[in-house]
Amino acid sequence: MGLVVSKLLDRLWGKKEMRILMVGLDAAGKTTILYKLKLGEIVTTIPTIGFNVETVEYKNIQFTVWDVGGQDKIRPLWRHYFQNTQGIIFVVDSNDRDRIVEAREELQRMLNEDELRDALLLVFANKQDLPNAMSIAEITQQLGLQSLTRRAWYIQSTCATTGDGLYEGLEWLAETLRKTGRD
Repeated sequence: MGLVVSKLLDRLWGKKEMRILMVGLDAAGKTTILYKLKLGEIVTTIPTIGFNVETVEYKNIQFTVWDVGGQDKIRPLWRHYFQNTQGIIFVVDSNDRDRIVEAREELQRMLNEDELRDALLLVFANKQDLPNAMSIAEITQQLGLQSLTRRAWYIQSTCATTGDGLYEGLEWLAETLRKTGRD
């Protein structure tokens, strides 16, 4: 009986957990974002071959963030991380106009996967500090986000190196998780 009460209290007031899959094309800034959130500082990164996983706590939610490499040869492996994913953070290099169509194709391919049908989608439009960065409106249009009528999604302007926008994105995930009861 004590275990039942304990679990109920944890559910009501304890930490909630959320499994997040962070993906995007190579060099979009995924690993920099992960460690800026985890450590609050910029770390020197190399291209991710495989994955990094860290726990980030925010507003009584424990986000387990899986940062998976984005090189084209690694992308077919993303599907191995889909199971039990509650939220997707798709990171886009806002300055990389040459590969925005490729980013859209990868995002659409992933969103068509049955295992991800209920996952929330947060798009981090990263590198907004660069002078040639695409606007949020342009990225929304280029990625076809407005056509996602059956999925909760949000796009957030970010700069991984300064941390701008990162916590606003987590705030959206936390609030949407609470509203939809997907915990």
